[in-house]
Amino acid sequence: MLSFKLTNQHVVEHDADLYVGFCFKNALPESLLRDFSTLYAPLNEVINKRKFTGATGSQLVLSAIKKNKPVTIMLVGLGSEKNSQTDRLEYARRAMGLVIRAAENEKAAKVAVLMPDSHLFGINEFELTKELVSVSMMAAYHFDQFITDPAHKLTCDIEILLCAEEILHNQMSIGIEFGQRIGHAVNQARQWCDLPADVLTPTVLANHAIRIAKVHNLKITVYDEPTIKKMGMGGLAAVSAGSAQECRFVVIEYNTDLKNTPTIVLTGKGVTFDSGGISIKPANRMDEMKDDMAGAAAVISTMEAISHLKPRANVIGIAPIAENMPSGTAVKPGDIVTFYNGMTAEVKNTDAEGRLILADALSYAVKHYKPDMIINVATLTGSCAAALGPFFAGMMSNHDDIVEKLTTASKRSGDRLWRLPFHQDYKRAIRSHIADMCNIGNETYKAGAITAGFFLQNFVEETPWAHLDIAGTSFNVPDMSYYRPGATGFGVRLFIDFLMNFK
Repeated sequence: MLSFKLTNQHVVEHDADLYVGFCFKNALPESLLRDFSTLYAPLNEVINKRKFTGATGSQLVLSAIKKNKPVTIMLVGLGSEKNSQTDRLEYARRAMGLVIRAAENEKAAKVAVLMPDSHLFGINEFELTKELVSVSMMAAYHFDQFITDPAHKLTCDIEILLCAEEILHNQMSIGIEFGQRIGHAVNQARQWCDLPADVLTPTVLANHAIRIAKVHNLKITVYDEPTIKKMGMGGLAAVSAGSAQECRFVVIEYNTDLKNTPTIVLTGKGVTFDSGGISIKPANRMDEMKDDMAGAAAVISTMEAISHLKPRANVIGIAPIAENMPSGTAVKPGDIVTFYNGMTAEVKNTDAEGRLILADALSYAVKHYKPDMIINVATLTGSCAAALGPFFAGMMSNHDDIVEKLTTASKRSGDRLWRLPFHQDYKRAIRSHIADMCNIGNETYKAGAITAGFFLQNFVEETPWAHLDIAGTSFNVPDMSYYRPGATGFGVRLFIDFLMNFK
């Protein structure tokens, strides 16, 4: 567990186990060198000998003695000051992730961090503190619920002292509060995604949403499977048809007290396990399909966070939740599904199931809320993961204003997006001769991520809308110091930033 404390004492005056300073490439601050040299006299000589320049991700870790106690000094590189503001902030996050890893390795109970100047990142002290606190919590997350050997569990209680001038503490204290809320929300989403599918069923995930709504005084409605069928949500019912686990449809509402504010719908795919159904997936890495509810997890966790942070918008979180399994009752290739808005789709591949449950969610949002905008998030296609890899999620929309706002939130939050072309030329790929559309795109058009986006567009009518495909970014992202193998909670930081800065 991490705790955070503000202090205006010099970093080296604290009785800590690990002392941390950050520096840009070839720009080690004189004050940093002066302070840390009191702990390690030949610091300058060692920096030169080891050729530590402050390059991105570089570290200089030294052992020292303070008051007859062994301590550790750590300098972490932030890269070039000439990098973009977005990159400078991201490298600060990764640097803080390295600090948490070092604290764990050193069994450090107390870490004194010399805060860098926020203006070097183009932001204020509140924003920098928020980012470093939230990413510290993300770096400390580890999924060990099912490890029984205490020797193999990572149990570290770390107090992080953030050392800065007292005049900055008011902004920084708010940054700590926001950062902790965001870090908790991200890690909660990760926890749900990392749980095996026999533990996190559709009912269990819906119950988590109910618990959050009750604790935080949010309005919630949860529809069970018989009601879902009666309402005409044919997509969600079809995906769930082969499973022994009943599906659920969750709607959580946050309403601001402010007048004349927009209504924004967030909807996330919640497939708690995706075998592919009758169109079954290969066995290799099928275990990772417990993560196919990452979109729903991000939406539900975001709703909890904003209940504290209070954005200036009404926010509706919608999560269609199901398990996609093969059985004698499962939906079959060739079946035709009728959705909540009355449209139909020919199912040619039962592994293209996420778009079926989202179709009902989008239709429901349009009918019941007439929102000012809708954003859906989903681990939707392997095509998007193949195109963009693990570092950017795909964004599709014809609404430039939403794209601009999401792109800005992406750059600030660290959940990075890349806009894919969304031209009408791709729409013909989902034509069907026997239904309104087909649930997979014609192979002639390729671009499976984009054609899936056009399928979803059929269900938003004229509502401004964006689709985020997080298939590559939601699980096992490499080379990021604040992630471990497993879920990432992608989307939570993005949505919170988007909502809190919405104008």
